[in-house]
Amino acid sequence: MSDSEAKEPDYWRNFKRQRPAEIVKPGPGQESVWDYPRPPAVQEVEQRIRVEFDGETMADTTKALRIVETAGAPVYYIPPQNVNLQHLIATDHTSFCEWKGTAIYWSMQINDRLVENAAWGYLNPSKGYEAIKGYLAFYAQKMDACYVGDEIATPQPGKFYGGWVTSNIVGPIKGEPGSEGW
Repeated sequence: MSDSEAKEPDYWRNFKRQRPAEIVKPGPGQESVWDYPRPPAVQEVEQRIRVEFDGETMADTTKALRIVETAGAPVYYIPPQNVNLQHLIATDHTSFCEWKGTAIYWSMQINDRLVENAAWGYLNPSKGYEAIKGYLAFYAQKMDACYVGDEIATPQPGKFYGGWVTSNIVGPIKGEPGSEGW
């Protein structure tokens, strides 16, 4: 790890974040992304989680974990034994999260459809996030359908974040223009 990467987590952990002017108050059975913690929390998921792409079920599990973090939609992590790995291709792309560590990425190809960097995961997550070691997360905007229970999730706004938005999640949710400081 370079000196700048080593300093980066402390910078972002202490970064003063703004809040939107209007935050939706959650109703019965709803969750506000503004009630999610920072640092993020790993939670077990009670619902069945499925990912579909090009007519294939890429993932199907009742053993998923989710990570919730202030202002973001939940990100669902799926155990590798519940992922159709034969269509995934490891890439050289990586990203760094100040909480979870370095993520690696996979592209997905079925027939003539290739989606670059469609899934990611942490092979050596940071302390506190060991539970997601080896699990995979999928970008909802790159899949044909991502389900939480029987509901099709929509992608978190923007192209950077991998959260899945369901009807019980209220915000506003970061990712739209103007939300960079949240």
